[in-house]
Amino acid sequence: VWKMVKRLMVSEQIELVHAHGTRANSNVFWAARALKIPIVYTIHGWSFHVDQNPLVKLVRIQGEKLLTSKSSLNIAVSSSNRQTGVNHIKGFKALVINNGIDQSRFSPNNDYKNIRAELGINSNDMLLLFIARFTGHKQPLALINAFAIALKEMPELKLLMVGEGDDREKAEELVKELGIKSSVLLLNFRQDVPDILAAANIFILPSLWEGLPIGLLEAMSMGKAIIATNVDGTCEVIDNEENGLLVELTNLEQNLSKAIIRLAGDPVLREKFRINAIDTVDSRFNAKAMTREIEKVYLNLIQTKQKNT
Repeated sequence: VWKMVKRLMVSEQIELVHAHGTRANSNVFWAARALKIPIVYTIHGWSFHVDQNPLVKLVRIQGEKLLTSKSSLNIAVSSSNRQTGVNHIKGFKALVINNGIDQSRFSPNNDYKNIRAELGINSNDMLLLFIARFTGHKQPLALINAFAIALKEMPELKLLMVGEGDDREKAEELVKELGIKSSVLLLNFRQDVPDILAAANIFILPSLWEGLPIGLLEAMSMGKAIIATNVDGTCEVIDNEENGLLVELTNLEQNLSKAIIRLAGDPVLREKFRINAIDTVDSRFNAKAMTREIEKVYLNLIQTKQKNT
């Protein structure tokens, strides 16, 4: 698509390109460089990660090295995200700008649809929520296994999983195999995410890695109690035992099930996490602050370009 992208940039008189993620940057960097257009690359999560074949990982690292070296400026969405780049790419540099959430849209004070009534979930059920792609990266199968363990001790639990992906069919089969179909609901991606979040008691993100997870921040902005894995990005948002629970990847299913049982059975802890989660987003991850930081980057790059032409 490189030549098509180049023609589009010329016809639309593009003055700056901001690529979010590896795939986006790989599709636009050649055209931007050829036209001497500044390009900003935001790294939401590296394309190389811990569970890859070593050869695949090496190729991905070299690809990221090329992309980051060709960008006018790199933005890491978390300090740990930047440090991972430093650890693997010689000479890598990036500005850290945390993701920000629109708190007017993701607010516990808004009016929302009654999703529980729509889905036939009782008002007194303890509803756990997973919103993400069904991929190995997000560990939906581990969550289902952990939920099945917790369900034996707390039969009032319900699990709502929203998303699509390569592991979706496996997830459906696993739910049937474990005999927990009556307690698990699987939905395709939906646009009414705030409504879905409003219905939940606990939000769970069991990822193997993250950049700085926007879905997690949205859930926190809505005042949800959080269970997440102790990985890059997430660990910069969640202060364990203060605004959520962090679980280790080692023995993930057992750790998740214990965290679910503990948090589902402790309304005082959930309330503490609710209050602190909202405060965290308000003070560190709001959209207004993020927008102003990115605006500074844009203006500086455009002004530099104008001086050099």
